Amino acid sequence: MLTACLAFAAVALLVTVTPGLDTMLVLRATVTGGRRVGYVAGLGVAAGCLAWAVASAAGLTALLSASRLAFDALRVAGACYLLWLGARALWTARRATAEAPAEEGPMTGRAALRTGFDTNLLNPKIGVFYMSLLPQFVPDGASVFWTSLLFAAIHAVQGLLWFGLVVGVAGAARRMLARPAVRRRVQQVTGLAFIGFGLRLAAEG
Repeated sequence: MLTACLAFAAVALLVTVTPGLDTMLVLRATVTGGRRVGYVAGLGVAAGCLAWAVASAAGLTALLSASRLAFDALRVAGACYLLWLGARALWTARRATAEAPAEEGPMTGRAALRTGFDTNLLNPKIGVFYMSLLPQFVPDGASVFWTSLLFAAIHAVQGLLWFGLVVGVAGAARRMLARPAVRRRVQQVTGLAFIGFGLRLAAEG
């Protein structure tokens, strides 16, 4: 079991530290709301992943793998949510430019938690990722359900540690990142990133 956990941890670590939507969410939450809000956003992301892991361990995500309609419905919903986040970020940046010093208010902890959770919950690729990856590391004779949950917990801890590093770096540089011009640029970059992820998710089969 120890060997299986270490092997899974090595693969999951590569997935965790690869820059993507979750890192952008945590970075944006830290810049707009501070370190505490950034940590809460990371908790939301981890909670969404754990929800998918539980569903995967229970076999529920097998439905998404088998049902094209269910997968596509959730995929489109997730893509629309990401496009909405991106459009809102771009609109906020444009409004701040046109009506300086008008800016979006700080992101609250509740909003950060909900955004992190919803973004992952509406991404069916996470469920399929767990469904296809976790069983390959389960040792012979071990409980698939409980071992899958153990692997998911390892992945969640790795994610929280990585987000902690992201929050620490962004928090240290927050004074610079919180300047109106820099903050608008962060909003623009994250908005385009959200839209890009949304279009990619919508286009994928």
